[in-house]
Amino acid sequence: MIPRIVVAGAGSGTGKTLVTLGLIGALRRRGLTVQPFKCGPDYIDPGWHSAAAGRRCRNLDSWMLGEDALRGALLRGSAGADIAIIEGVMGLFDGALFGSSAHSTADIATRLDAPVALVFDISKVGRSVAAMALGFQHFDPASRVAAVVLNFAGSERHALGCAEAISQLAGLTTLGWMTRSPALALPERHLGLHLAAEAERREAVIDAAAAMVAEHFDLDAVLALARSAPPLAADEGALNDAPAQGPILAIARDAAFSFYYEDDLDLLASEGVRLAPFSPVAGDRLPRGAAGVYLGGGYPELHARALAANTDLWRDIRGLHERGAPILAECGGFMALTEALIDGDGVCHRMGGLIPGAAHMTPKLAALGYREATASVDTLLARQGETLRGHEFHFSVWDVEEPPSPAWSVTGASRAEPVAAGHADRGLLASYLHVPLAQRPGAARRLAEALRVAGR
Repeated sequence: MIPRIVVAGAGSGTGKTLVTLGLIGALRRRGLTVQPFKCGPDYIDPGWHSAAAGRRCRNLDSWMLGEDALRGALLRGSAGADIAIIEGVMGLFDGALFGSSAHSTADIATRLDAPVALVFDISKVGRSVAAMALGFQHFDPASRVAAVVLNFAGSERHALGCAEAISQLAGLTTLGWMTRSPALALPERHLGLHLAAEAERREAVIDAAAAMVAEHFDLDAVLALARSAPPLAADEGALNDAPAQGPILAIARDAAFSFYYEDDLDLLASEGVRLAPFSPVAGDRLPRGAAGVYLGGGYPELHARALAANTDLWRDIRGLHERGAPILAECGGFMALTEALIDGDGVCHRMGGLIPGAAHMTPKLAALGYREATASVDTLLARQGETLRGHEFHFSVWDVEEPPSPAWSVTGASRAEPVAAGHADRGLLASYLHVPLAQRPGAARRLAEALRVAGR
């Protein structure tokens, strides 16, 4: 079994990420191996978790993955770890729809039989936080709200007073508390926090959070709560043994392209795919022997000048495309393969040119939410008519009169009218969608087979 605990919030902005970083750091100081997870489709918080844990964070999303794949992801990711720390998303009961808690943090905790530590921002409340705790405790009888964490306390007296009120009225244990401190400030921009790899103060923030948790938390109580989680079936996380040799998939990994689901990379490796990272921003060309290329999401708009200058790379990718080789591009990768990227200052940068039209940055959020995508044609991930689930989150639009070769027919989670989306042309599959392969084993297998064919 894997001891596990979910760090949930009463809402967004309660400081779940700081608490999670602090717990990871403090437990590592005790000599424990900690595996971090993030609920939902977030790519940015997991980078911070990975930096704190020294192990790659994994995503847990019940809407995109389904229950079996969700439990499998937890078990695979936790192999060799002493404890799993799972950060929630938004508020505890906030899911895909207002009328249901389905696919919320509470739902994921229930599916994983994991106890919940609920984080409250107490900066502007006192005894009233006990009423909030009582409400969260009884809102859904199926949820496992087992303890609380108090964040942004004004003083020790403030924190201990709130903890006493919660204990008296809700009977919940307070695992610990944190104060607001400049040392714990996490830098933000559009799409969320700065990438952990780019943050100048990353190690200082993680160390400060770990020190505060070590001082103000009962870590023995945290461990006891995590160990109260019942066992999960061990075979749910098993992967295939990978062949010794297989096709090479070039994968862009740098400040412009960093949004990948780690489980997807594991699944591809289990199908025999050899991942070869390279940096378009640094001027790298495709790795030698690449049978295909994967351009994930990220921030191409912040590095558009460097990407535009890497003309050798775009020539390499166009060569792959002419041979019909697999090219998978998601969100930022999709933007980079259009004819041009127009940044926030209105400057036009020439891009890969495999997709007609331009990606144009917008001052406001252009799209956010879960999507169901039905393949309009046979693609790298699905046969025509098959449906996969994914997610969109971007501050840009695709300027094109009409998609000439749509990849998907897409609806929202609330079943709006379908719209044509993305671009599919021979071996190219490109769109704003992030589609986790772990939701269906055949998706990774299909991509791996396309790479094998191209690599012969």
